[in-house]
Amino acid sequence: MSISTTIASFRQRDRVFDFLVPSEPPKLDVSHNVILYMEGVNKSFDGFKAINDLNLYIDAGELRCIIGPNGAGKSTMMDIITGKTQPDSGQVWFGQRMNLLEMDEPEIAEAGIGRKFQKPTVFESLSVFQNLELAMAQDKRVLPLLRARLSGEQRDHIEEVLDVIGLKELQQDLAAKLSHGQKQWLEIGMLLMQKPALLLVDEPVAGMTHQEMDRTAELLTSLAGKHSVVVVEHDMDFVRSIARKVTVLHQGSVLSEGSMDQVQNDQRVIEVYLGEE
Repeated sequence: MSISTTIASFRQRDRVFDFLVPSEPPKLDVSHNVILYMEGVNKSFDGFKAINDLNLYIDAGELRCIIGPNGAGKSTMMDIITGKTQPDSGQVWFGQRMNLLEMDEPEIAEAGIGRKFQKPTVFESLSVFQNLELAMAQDKRVLPLLRARLSGEQRDHIEEVLDVIGLKELQQDLAAKLSHGQKQWLEIGMLLMQKPALLLVDEPVAGMTHQEMDRTAELLTSLAGKHSVVVVEHDMDFVRSIARKVTVLHQGSVLSEGSMDQVQNDQRVIEVYLGEE
């Protein structure tokens, strides 16, 4: 067995031997102001073309809303960006230098892409503070975690995230006691602990009250600039409240793109999507 094969197998197990691999991932390069490139991307499942020659570009610091009917390819698109699914063809780049198709899911997350699924996945038996502490970018092996002590900088980062997600007053409460909306904000906070450059947020307001929806709109809007945020959502009222630029997917490709007014008045969009509302 070659040395390179041996090292690869160690990395695949639990990265205990990461010190053998002389590589830091390349730094994120957004010198062209584009943080995500998807060009000519295709993906089929058993003959069904979920993604069809998709071209998508997300700018650094942008808040982008992506809408489209069921089956438009929104989830598959996010699966490809995060490494969960490999496309049949095409290119996907994170900034100018990182080829996401050559990276696995942990490497993509470490590089600075965070994804929030529709259903919140927080640790309900832990406090809000402990959830954020556990999510912090650090060595996740058991022994280092047990021995870890928060530095002043780490504690400040947790406090900063608590302020951003509006849960500072509840930081000692168990996550199980939070409302549905508060759990969603906590999960966004857990992603922010990783200091991602790009956040993918899937249907963040499903099941929320109107008050929680308003707070979520404020939260996501506040993240733009410091982070690039891609929001996939079906609730058109919510999209209108945060939209700066909207991309409409249909049958796996971009049907329309522009401001909310432009998209709403696009006859093609009305026929395939907004007309259903």
